[in-house]
Amino acid sequence: MPIAQLISPQALDQKKEQPGRVILDCRFALEDPVYGQRSYAEGHIAGSSFADLERDLSGEVVKGVTGRHPLPQAQDLIERLQAWGVNADSEVILYDDGPGAYAARAWWLLAWLGKRDGVFILDGGIKAWHAAGLPLSLDAPSIIRGTFTGTPDDSLVLDAEQLQQRLGQPALTLLDARTLPRFKGEVEPIDPVAGHIPGAQCAAFTDNLGSDGRFLPADQLKQRFAEKLADRSPEHLVAYCGSGVTACHNLFALCLAGYPLGALYAGSWSEWINEPARGIAVGE
Repeated sequence: MPIAQLISPQALDQKKEQPGRVILDCRFALEDPVYGQRSYAEGHIAGSSFADLERDLSGEVVKGVTGRHPLPQAQDLIERLQAWGVNADSEVILYDDGPGAYAARAWWLLAWLGKRDGVFILDGGIKAWHAAGLPLSLDAPSIIRGTFTGTPDDSLVLDAEQLQQRLGQPALTLLDARTLPRFKGEVEPIDPVAGHIPGAQCAAFTDNLGSDGRFLPADQLKQRFAEKLADRSPEHLVAYCGSGVTACHNLFALCLAGYPLGALYAGSWSEWINEPARGIAVGE
């Protein structure tokens, strides 16, 4: 079974009430941290629980040390997953507004803990759900606490020191999921320093999507990432972004294309720039 799977609004609607299914609403907005919770309260897919990026899908921020969205403590995340009703064999469906960035963060965290079967992202998110004419609910989900347990896979994560040691190695493919202007250092709307990690390539996560806001077909994604990899092995690929969130979108898209699950530099740019001795590049 492929690790990265999509589900259509129509397919989700047909089986959203089936036992053993867990649906997580991952909507979030960086400029309005309560947007997701507010949107969930105003209407959500029936049976879904709300998973907040900062409260549930990230750990504690230590100013000047961590990035903006450090990984949560594994046990804290496991307890949240149990509270949402997740078991080892649960089918888990994740959605956000549509692009899939926050849903992909939840997908990656599940994969990190070993849950790699039966996890789906709603293709096109809530926007596609609306476009299909499907209703929302105001009801709280009925949940039986789950029994999921997991163990973090350290091979999927790099810290800044590990990445720094690999910079310049011919085998490394380092992909930055931010937009090209941010990558080039022309603008930086969020972090105090502009630019990118030396040796990285820009691979804006939005380019994984078509004009309809849904993921591109697997063959198009394969071509996109084959150009980034050139003749290097995907086994040595590392993804990062501003804070370790949209990088997960690239990792999901890579798996959709048939590549193995790559590693995440979880601290990403917002952590990298905390240490002035780390290199910074601008331009393409």
